[in-house]
Amino acid sequence: MDNGRRALDVKKLRESLGPLPEARVNPPFIVVSGLPGTGKSHFCRRLMERYPFSMLESDALRKVLFPSPTYSPQESGYLFQVCHQLMDELLGEGIPLIFDATNLSERHREHLYRIADRRRAHLILIRVEAPRAVARQRLEEREGGNGPVVHSEANWKVYQSMRGSLQPIRRPHFAVDTSREITPVIDRVLREVGN
Repeated sequence: MDNGRRALDVKKLRESLGPLPEARVNPPFIVVSGLPGTGKSHFCRRLMERYPFSMLESDALRKVLFPSPTYSPQESGYLFQVCHQLMDELLGEGIPLIFDATNLSERHREHLYRIADRRRAHLILIRVEAPRAVARQRLEEREGGNGPVVHSEANWKVYQSMRGSLQPIRRPHFAVDTSREITPVIDRVLREVGN
């Protein structure tokens, strides 16, 4: 895709975020990683109840750009290029961000590390997990229309196929098991943010 199209798509995603929080020097940049069904979006929403972040949720943003997504590698590659450009712009303006995506491989997280370094953002990495049985139950409930409303279309089959891509986070990070009480981790993250 050409640069003109990408610039228009960055603008479109930015507009979909709604009002942005107040800018800060060295804005916090929360990067959440985890398999489908582990509770990433729930964790992010709980964090946003306590601090004014703008959330970039990859599943929601994909549907802004691709109303009938195919989840092809080309589509995903383009989506993340646009997301990275948007994050770079917002962090450059001092906007506190949460990036809610699977972010499973260190190779993909490296792009985020570089953006944070370039923009002098306060990078905070969070690994979200849940026991496999819990993730499976959540995904099956979601597929049956009984779970909370989310943008993700991932199911148990997608979970299983993505499991092999999960790589350890090499930098210091928080780990949260969402099958347990998550408030203590949220408190620790907010202390790190400086709230």
